This record gives sequence, C-alpha cells and structure tokens, in this order.
Amino acid sequence: MADHDDTISSRISPSCPADTQRVLTAAWAHDVAAVKKLLDAPGKASLQDPTTGETPLHAAIRACGPPSDDDDPADLDAAAKTVYELLLWGGIWNDVDDHNETPGCVARRLGRTELYNACVEAGVRAEMLFGLMEGYEELGSEGEDDEMEILDEVDMDADADAGMVVVGEDGEEAPELVNVEGNGQNGTEENEEEVGEEEEDEEPRFQPPKEDTEADVNSEAYLRSKLTYSEGKLVDDDGNGVMMAWETDIMRQSVDALLPEKEAGKRILNIGFGMGIIDTMFAETNPSKHHIIEAHPGVLEHISSPGSKFGSAWEESGPAPGAFKVYSGRWQEICRQLLDVGQVYDAIYFDTFGEDYSQLRMFFTEFIPGLLDSEGRFGFFNGLGADREICYDVYTKVTELHLTDAGLDVDWKVIDVDMSALAEAGKGEWEGVKRRYWTLDSTYPSLFLHFTDYPL
Repeated sequence: MADHDDTISSRISPSCPADTQRVLTAAWAHDVAAVKKLLDAPGKASLQDPTTGETPLHAAIRACGPPSDDDDPADLDAAAKTVYELLLWGGIWNDVDDHNETPGCVARRLGRTELYNACVEAGVRAEMLFGLMEGYEELGSEGEDDEMEILDEVDMDADADAGMVVVGEDGEEAPELVNVEGNGQNGTEENEEEVGEEEEDEEPRFQPPKEDTEADVNSEAYLRSKLTYSEGKLVDDDGNGVMMAWETDIMRQSVDALLPEKEAGKRILNIGFGMGIIDTMFAETNPSKHHIIEAHPGVLEHISSPGSKFGSAWEESGPAPGAFKVYSGRWQEICRQLLDVGQVYDAIYFDTFGEDYSQLRMFFTEFIPGLLDSEGRFGFFNGLGADREICYDVYTKVTELHLTDAGLDVDWKVIDVDMSALAEAGKGEWEGVKRRYWTLDSTYPSLFLHFTDYPL
C-alpha cells in the first residue's frame, strides 16, 4: 500500500481558496454546526482543494485516522453527522483526490467501516435516483459540481467485462453506474465545457491525476475488433483483456453453484463463449440441452476451427437435433427467438463484454422470467467496477435491488481471488494486456439466484 500523509497540513494546501479552506477545515474538525452554516449554496459540499483534490467528505473521514484506543466516541459521532450533512447537501461520493482515492476509499483504507458504508449507501441512493429520473448524462469524477450526472456505459464484463430507494412500479430503466477515471471498466471522456478555459473569477476545480488514458470499450467497437487467442488469455486489438485463464477457478465454482447436484440431463444456456472455459465445464455434466450464444465473428471463427470442442461435430453429437447448438448473433435478438419457440433452461450463465448495465438489467427483467425454469438458477460474472472497492460495492447493491424487483431470490457466492499472480498490469498473467480489469483481492464475482415468481 502506498504511503499517505493524512495530516491536515498536507491535505489543505496554502493555495487553497479561502471559501474552500473554511469548509474543509470545518469538516476536518467535525464541527457540524459550522458545516451547516457554511453550506449555504449549491456546490459547497463538493468543493475541492485545487492542489490536493481534498473535498469536505475526504476531510471529515481522513481526520478520524485509523481506529485506536484513543478514539473519542463523541468525535466519531460528530464525524458521522458531518459526513451525513455533507452527503445531504450534495457531497459527491466518488470524487477523487490527488491519490486517486474517493472518500469511501479513504474510509476503507483507514478501517472506518461506518463511514465507508455511509459512502456506499450514498452511491446506491444516487444511482437508484438517476435510474428513476432516466438520467443518462456522463459522469467521470473529474470534479463535476453536480452529482446529477452519470456515465453512459459501464463495462458489463470485467474479464471480457459490482441508501434504500425502492424501484418504482413503472418499470423505468436501470441507472448507469458511475465510473471513476482509472477505476471503472470504461474510461470516461471529459466534458469540454469543464476542461476548457475557466471563466474569470471562477474558482478552479481540481483535476485528478491522469495516468493511462484508455479508450472507451463498448459493444459495437468490441464486435468490430480483431481478437487474439494466446496462451492463457483473449485480448482485442486495443490490448483490452476479454478473458483470461486465471478465471478458471471462478468458472468452476460458478458451475458448482448453478448445478449443485451435478445431475446429468440439465438444460443449459451460456451467453458469451470467450475462451470456452465454462462451456467446457458445462459439457462435462452431460446436459440434455446446451446452447451457447456468441456475437463476435472472431470467437465464432475460433469455435468453428479444426480441433474446436464446440464445432459442428459437437452440435451433431447432441441427444436430439438442436440440443447442442452455438447461436451466432447478439443475445438480444437470439433470446427473443428462444422465447418465441418456448425454450426453457435449468441453468443460465451470462458473461458478455463491452455492454452497459442497462443491458444486464434488461436480460434479467425481460428474458429470465421466460427462459429460466421455476426451479432453475441464473448467474453472471459480476465484474461491475471491479477495480475499485467502493464502486464494486455500490454496483453490487444496486444490482441486488433490481434483481429482487425482477422477482429473483439473490444468493451471492463469495469467491476469493488470488492476487499474487495478478499484482501489476503488464506483468505476470497480465503480460501483453493493456487494460487491467481486476484489482480486488476477493469479491462476489458470480451471482447465483433462482426464479421465484413473475414480476408484477
């Protein structure tokens, strides 16, 4: 872990404007009354030191330090109230500082669980609200003044790619989940109006450190890209990792959770072939029906190549015509066809690349009720925001709320990820891969649930 100087003198710079300094100092002191008095205009709760990127939320949390025997319960209570007040006034839960840390990241690093959970809940509330309002503006974390902006796309597949406001009854679209630069699955583009020349007398906004600017990854670009299969990995022509062999254990545990009894004769649907890891495992269970949906021409070519386990010979080996089949095309169209002919499955797995969260939500709200048997199980590789803990936790909670709203019982399976071989991008198993899509030590990479009833 990098060393951090969490002293007030290092975080509130001498060049910090007076108005910002007053808010930061009051937040650092957990002076709730002063904070309330200073938050007298929109945007005050999200002011940032132009040098360090410190926001009032960062300051209130950082001032607590790590837990110790010297903790003052009264001060910790004041800290929680300060954080609550800042969030109430529009403090941005995922603004980043000059160390690329959000307030939640600071809370987690310091071991302040209560404050970390407050940041997560704020993120969940914001994302659920954005969904209800159908807000689809882009949000990067470059210090926007307003939290009422969100990112258009979140890469659905971390490998090939994570507040309690109830979803409305009108079936509004899912929120797009926020992506912090250097954190989410897709890079974000900056708003030209905000990165241009600043207006005279306007206080400068902090710009977080820019490390490797990555191209946005989306479904259309991915389907046009050239893929390369090499030992232990599948990458696109921009060097983005689509799938890697380190996920094999995750796939094995996913199959175990989806088919716990390992009975032969099950009906299986997998969306997203990738390297064929999970389909190989599914095939070993001797299913009565095994359907695969894949849209990328390069993957389809790989499947049909000589020596492939899932080529024409595999399809012809099925117990009945069409029982073993690779469907070529986008799942959005293929699943509609499967519904039309009444196909039903005991186990469904979803693992696509370059799609936003709204597509996943559409799958489990519009397709799962018709495709999954009433006693069946559905799971997906949960890579939403899997390179920053707080974003991953926010995405996971939002997803669970929407899954429940879709009529599904949710059971998260925790799978430990051994980071010893995944420590640095471009090294070890990441060699030759530009985009490092996983950094968390352990997670909830696969979601397992079963259908209970049709949504109302």
